[in-house]
Amino acid sequence: MTLNRSLLTKSAVAVLFLAAIVAPIGQGNYITYVLTSWLVFSIAAMGLNLTLGYAGQISLAQASFMAIGAYTTALLTLAGWHWVLAMPLGLILCFAVGLLLGYPALRVKGHFLAFVTLAFNTLVFLVLRNEEWLTGGTFGLVGMPRPDFFIFKTMKQLHFYYFTLGITVIASLAMWGIVRSPWGRAFKALRENPVRAESLGVDTRRITLLAFAIGSAYGGLAGALITPLVQFIEPGSFGLAHSLRILLMVVVGGSGFFFGPFLGAGVVILLPEVLRFTEGYYLIIYSALVIVMLVFVPSGLIGLGGRLRAKLWPRQQVRGDLVEGAAQK
Repeated sequence: MTLNRSLLTKSAVAVLFLAAIVAPIGQGNYITYVLTSWLVFSIAAMGLNLTLGYAGQISLAQASFMAIGAYTTALLTLAGWHWVLAMPLGLILCFAVGLLLGYPALRVKGHFLAFVTLAFNTLVFLVLRNEEWLTGGTFGLVGMPRPDFFIFKTMKQLHFYYFTLGITVIASLAMWGIVRSPWGRAFKALRENPVRAESLGVDTRRITLLAFAIGSAYGGLAGALITPLVQFIEPGSFGLAHSLRILLMVVVGGSGFFFGPFLGAGVVILLPEVLRFTEGYYLIIYSALVIVMLVFVPSGLIGLGGRLRAKLWPRQQVRGDLVEGAAQK
């Protein structure tokens, strides 16, 4: 049974990956841009899913880490640095700032922690808006070049999509390794019961800080990709509304599930585009669908799939005494 489920999961991942490769072929620049945005926000949602879904630490500041990654990459690339050299510096800065932001999580929990991260998001927004000498203020930064790899140039929208897809695959594999490692098990233990986790030898202080730092670095990676994608950034692109948007992606897709961020980002980014044929009603329909889903399926789309699978293909329950009797024979 486990082997069949593993084979089914691998087959589904392969099909989805092939679909991601084929999806932009023959499409216009706008559709390709929307698909690229889906990949970028999937990376940001992956980071928040680690912090919130796996480690159970509430954060409303993911957009601020996208801002730090985006502005760091933008300033360096405008100064002549290649994107490949500028991006790691943005990630390191986000990791360090996320580590510092994790310290309040050692003292406050729940909605108090949410307020702390909300205040940080507002602080970053105000710094970006007021420090015009560095960030351009409300006028923002414009003209950031897209990365050029000699034989592979990303100036065309389709080429940049495949470049982003490659980065997304690498980020996903890294995240898969993290959640399957001892760190991943420690994150889940921290989410379920911090006191019990500490009694079992888990360093909850270190794990809490790591959850914030790694999740923040993923937000920085998404920001580093946004910069060459739109080639224009300004503070309004990283406000509280965008942090709530990323939070919605995690919740809609399924908090604590590996593939949840991809599904959630698909709903938040792609569904409004699919509903545009309804003209002025598409946002009303989209909002209503999201509300209904959150009310009736709080575990997200992945959780809904699990419930349907349990009803259609229920597991056979084997009595423990029968197994023990068979073993004795």
